Amino acid sequence: MTTPSSWCVRPADHRFHSQSTWLNSWHSFSFAGHHHPDWMGFGPLRVINDDVLAAGHGFGMHPHRDMEIITVMVEGQLNHRDSMGNSGVIRAGDVQRMTAGTGIVHSEINAGSTPCRLLQIWIEPSAQKLTPDYEQRSIAVASDWTPLIADHPEAGQDTMRIARPVRIWRAQPAMDQQLSLPATPHSLGWIQVIQGSIALTGHHTLSHTMQRGDGLGWPEGPERPESITGRSDDADVLLFSMN
Repeated sequence: MTTPSSWCVRPADHRFHSQSTWLNSWHSFSFAGHHHPDWMGFGPLRVINDDVLAAGHGFGMHPHRDMEIITVMVEGQLNHRDSMGNSGVIRAGDVQRMTAGTGIVHSEINAGSTPCRLLQIWIEPSAQKLTPDYEQRSIAVASDWTPLIADHPEAGQDTMRIARPVRIWRAQPAMDQQLSLPATPHSLGWIQVIQGSIALTGHHTLSHTMQRGDGLGWPEGPERPESITGRSDDADVLLFSMN
């Protein structure tokens, strides 16, 4: 893993794009047949895929290993099945995490009657050859920062933990609502806009408007964003803090 030393701006329409009869997928970083040496990831963050799957279609059984895989369901549902014996339905608002470790095989199929949308996130674990693991939770998202993944979950928090010191929050701020970013000055950061529009403000003169699909990352240190402000009625955003 390389540690980024500068800001990284990834506009939505600059992402890689894959499309078939049943899948419309936008890749923030190099993925599958798309490769660029400048876009191999950001710190331990390797993949952010924004996928829309047609009803009745999906990803058949396929393998993974040595990766932390997180799925944030945005719309619709997916039917999950894996080699660990897990099976069930992942619905909008659910978060799924898998430790691929020494190896897993799984499928994700949209067995519903309407298209579904999800963000698939891959994070490099702190160690390889871990025991495979699976977890799924429904996490209600508020207008303030709602923790999804926490490196040290506090009692009472409905969060999950992966094999890497990473924290992920989701927020749906109202129009003109301002949210301060959690204080993580010694971590890499990334913001991904799921829906709507936000304004990002930060140290000294930093000001940046972000729309659906836009991503922005920053290195460790004081030159980091300070807050976001909702700029639409449907703003929805993910925030990453990574070591």
